[in-house]
Amino acid sequence: MKSIDHLVDLLDQSRLPMVSRQKFLKTAGQGLVAGAVGSALLGCDKKPENNSSVSATVNTTSGPVPKLPATSPPAKVPADSTKPIELEQIKAKTEQEESPTPSPLPQDQRIGYALVGLGHLTLNQILPAFGACKKSKVVALVSGSPEKMQKVAAQYGVRKESCYNYADYDKLRENKEVQAIYIVLPNGMHAEYTIRGAQAGKHILCEKPMANSAQECQSMIDACQKAGRKLMIAYRIQYEPHHRIVREMIQKEQFGKVKSIMANNGQNSDNPDHWRFKKALAGGGSLPDVGLYCLNTIRYLLGEEPTEVVGYVHSTPNDPRFKEVEEQVNWLMKFPSGVQTSCATSYGHHDDKNYKVLADTGWIKMDPAFPYTGLQLETSQAQGKENQVIQHKISDQDQFAAEMDHFSECILENKRPFTPGEEGLQDQKIMEAIYRSAREGRPVKLAEVDKKDAFRGPEPKKSA
Repeated sequence: MKSIDHLVDLLDQSRLPMVSRQKFLKTAGQGLVAGAVGSALLGCDKKPENNSSVSATVNTTSGPVPKLPATSPPAKVPADSTKPIELEQIKAKTEQEESPTPSPLPQDQRIGYALVGLGHLTLNQILPAFGACKKSKVVALVSGSPEKMQKVAAQYGVRKESCYNYADYDKLRENKEVQAIYIVLPNGMHAEYTIRGAQAGKHILCEKPMANSAQECQSMIDACQKAGRKLMIAYRIQYEPHHRIVREMIQKEQFGKVKSIMANNGQNSDNPDHWRFKKALAGGGSLPDVGLYCLNTIRYLLGEEPTEVVGYVHSTPNDPRFKEVEEQVNWLMKFPSGVQTSCATSYGHHDDKNYKVLADTGWIKMDPAFPYTGLQLETSQAQGKENQVIQHKISDQDQFAAEMDHFSECILENKRPFTPGEEGLQDQKIMEAIYRSAREGRPVKLAEVDKKDAFRGPEPKKSA
């Protein structure tokens, strides 16, 4: 074979302007000498037409390359951006139907949220939930930790100008991107930041429990009403599909009349220096933190309010966690329909979160019932001579995305939230009655409420 220099000389003599010595040597270094030389020399006897350059590209195929048509399957695309695109059918009609395609609002039409507090719940659950939201977006942060806030802002695309500390929290008034504030602070701070947020002209979504006292709850409601802003308490269970199905089963008496409900929500919490073990910040121990799920969920399922409670409180002596707040609470509730419930909560036993509804022709069980994911629904009813137990397969839904999108929808459509401030106030009144019963060692009567779902707004849309 001739040397590379000799081949380059041949190319130079062919006067092909597109093939320079430098380019050829680079090609040769890639092991493409034969192809480059062959292509150039094959065309050296031909003169370029219209002074155009001769290409040195090698066609290595044996024939023409077939082209596939770049076509899209037929689809119905509605003009309304909130309605889903209808794609072509691919499954047999006898198979399980696919869910509609997601129909998120465009970013400029979504409600912008400022998140106040960057603790466990915000970082692990709420911020990631915006990825599943259809009507909500995060646009601002409030934190006492500049380093943490800077990192989170970069992770979620929040502008530096939309990051605030607690001292300049009221400057949210000037941020037009923010329509709603989500307060994720220790319980004892809920009232102050709700009131200030409403005075700044923003709608308020507040974590549960609503506050440390019924008086604080009422002040939050009053402040939002005065400012003409909406107030919603973040009861995620009431927006979750498993519990909504249980509520429908009970309301339709699918298993007959409910007789009793047993509920438990407890965990083994540690770190006595955490704010949850400080009375001023937490308001109480296991009852307002995790026990509230039992109380609020039962009220939600039945749609009625208790008329009497009996409570018992216990804390392990000399346990440093329980110097200011209680460890364990057990309580009973009576309802106007005759339903009686038994509930338990604790900071001192192994993780357990469940409830069971006992009716006259069957039972309904949620176990686990209160975690963020992995909920399980099971029912039992007599079928002939056997009891049929059914495990219902229901897909998880991001509970925080569901509740935030409901609140956003209420703002966009000027509706009352399903879980407004009055819902949180009622829970607080009942918890105070449970504590009072435990202190006084006797049952405590509650004000009778005749109306169903007396403190809730309109039912949320199932697609929300």
